[in-house]
Amino acid sequence: MNIPQELRYTKEHEWVLLDDGVAIVGITDFAQAELGDIVYVELPTIGASLATTEAFGNVESVKSVSDLYAPISGVVADINTRLADSPETMNTDPYGEGWLLRLDPKDAGEVNQLLTAKEYGEYIGAEAE
Repeated sequence: MNIPQELRYTKEHEWVLLDDGVAIVGITDFAQAELGDIVYVELPTIGASLATTEAFGNVESVKSVSDLYAPISGVVADINTRLADSPETMNTDPYGEGWLLRLDPKDAGEVNQLLTAKEYGEYIGAEAE
């Protein structure tokens, strides 16, 4: 399972990368593997204000529909519009081209409250048992 060290994670299987004050958000490799083939993603509108743990959209796969949750609070600065035509990108490149959205964080310090790569690895190891 690929768990990049530079990212922070949620127990809902989203990841966050702070890049020049902007939070890039996506789903983890573990999440995409559990979901199976992703066929549709619903994302919020640019300018939407999100609170931490608030559902902001969903991912539909051949197996199920799963809600997406904001890992931190902030305003949606950008969404990955390419996922409308190619949602399977979330399966093939969850930490790169398969990102979901970019947030202008309300408080960038919230990222420090999320799981480290080591903690997330331990969490999904425990969850898989």
